[in-house]
Formats: sequence, C-alpha cells, structure tokens
Amino acid sequence: MKIVALVKHVPDATAERTFDDADHTTDRTGVDGLLSELDEYAIESALTVADGGDAEVVALTMGPSGAADAIKKALQMGADSGVHISDDALHGSDAPATARVLAAALRRIGDVDLVLTGMASTDGGMSVVPAMLAEHLDLAHVGFVGEFSVDDGTVRCRRDGDTASESVEAALPAIVSVTDQINEPRYPSFKGIMAAKKKPVETLSLADLDIDPSTVGLAAATSVVDEVTKRPERTQGEIVTDEGDGGTRLVEYLAAQKFV
Repeated sequence: MKIVALVKHVPDATAERTFDDADHTTDRTGVDGLLSELDEYAIESALTVADGGDAEVVALTMGPSGAADAIKKALQMGADSGVHISDDALHGSDAPATARVLAAALRRIGDVDLVLTGMASTDGGMSVVPAMLAEHLDLAHVGFVGEFSVDDGTVRCRRDGDTASESVEAALPAIVSVTDQINEPRYPSFKGIMAAKKKPVETLSLADLDIDPSTVGLAAATSVVDEVTKRPERTQGEIVTDEGDGGTRLVEYLAAQKFV
C-alpha cells in the first residue's frame, strides 16, 4: 500500500510577517519557516496506517528550497521518502495551480492508494486544495475527518459536525483530509532524526511534471493582492484611577465605543 502525505512549509506564526513591496506576496526574508502544524496530523495518520501493515509513506511538498525542511520533519517522524516540487515559476501560485501541480506529482509517483492532508494550511487556511486535487485525479474526497480506518480497499471515516457525527465510506484510492482532533502527532526520536538523513528525497521541476510555467505562478493566479496596508502600531491604553466610580466610567467607555 502506498500512502502520500501532503506537507507544507509555512512561516512561523509567532514571527512578524510582512508582504513583499514588489508583488505583495508573503515576504519570507528573515522569517523562520516550519512544517504546517495541521499537516503533522496527516503524517501521523499515514504512519499509523503504515504501522499496522505493509505500507509505504511518501511526504510530498511544493515550494521553494526552504520547503525541504517540511519533508525533513516528515522523514524524521517516520515517512519513508519525500518528493519536493521546486521551481521558480511556482512563486505566487494560487490554490487551483497548486492542486494542478500536486496532481501531476501524484500521477508521477504512481500507484497511490491513499492521499492524506491536513484540513488546512496554517498560513492560507482555505481548505480547498484537497477537494480540487480529488477533482483533477477523479478520486473520492472525504474532508474534515476526525477518525478513519482502512480495510479491504475501503476507507471508513467519521466526520464530526456541530450537532452530529456522520460516517462516510470511500473506495480506495481516495483523498482524506484530517482535523487536529484525529490523533497526537509523534515527536521525532533521535533514531528517527538520524535515519532521516539516509532516506531518499526526489526534487521535481515543472518540466519533470510536463506543466507549462505560464499556467502557474503569480501571473496566472485567479486572484491577486492589489494593495497592502501595514497594521497600525499599538497605542497605549487609557488608565482610569478608580475613585469609587470605576464601574460607571468603564460602562460609559464601553457604551461610547458601542461595545454594549
């Protein structure tokens, strides 16, 4: 059985993020990146399935050179190999282009039984790529899964809503996006960190995937950022000395700001 876990390298959410002045894309200069936290649940899900039988886990990512760190973390956790799609023409690609490129990579990998993803990326948060990917590959897609099992060529999923849970089944091959409630991702062990150094990672370009560079990237994106306004600096709050009327003054302030 071959399982592919999609992983993404994202800016550290605790860092001060800015936009590039030239094209208004995210400026990664001086900002550390890391594996998207929500993708760790997809990796753990893949490894859990693999632990229960004869399965191969491949970590797949798309991004610049720094995205190799996302592959590295997946390998340290236990994935068997990695595939990194890296091409300068991909800069600024939107979700539809991303799905098209990932679909081409999955076709190249071949014989994939199960594709696992996080429910969203922590930088974009759109949650649309898994469904788009399923459309390109003509596969079943089950999203926001809180529990699943694989048996006899079928993936059986439980999806929890606000008022009820539902069970969904799909024949393999299929694409499943999981939530952060599905498991507790493992920490890479020292043995896993050392073993990751010897695991194969294949780097692919758009030419390897037979994709026209003019169909991806910022110029081909269906939406663009026209203008960016810097977040205003935080100002010092008003300090009120309570002389017996603190409660009244607080309510008056909240009412003036139309909070109450």
